[in-house]
Amino acid sequence: MAKRLQVILQDPDYREIRRIARARGVSIAQWVRTALAAARREEPSDGVAKKLAALRAAARHNFPAPDIETMLAEIARGYGDGPLP
Repeated sequence: MAKRLQVILQDPDYREIRRIARARGVSIAQWVRTALAAARREEPSDGVAKKLAALRAAARHNFPAPDIETMLAEIARGYGDGPLP
């Protein structure tokens, strides 16, 4: 079901949005829907608490990892800067 949204804008803001919409060949409503969809995509889908819990769970594991010099050397070899072991 579609819902109507009313937003009050200052005249300069409205004129700028109208100018951009016209330049793109779309209605103001379509431009606003597109802008809102883009803003929604940029929002994190999960809460900060859930992300922190995932990081904490991952940090409890003890995976083997070499020192930084060894890792950098392996990365360089992966780019073809040296022979792979």
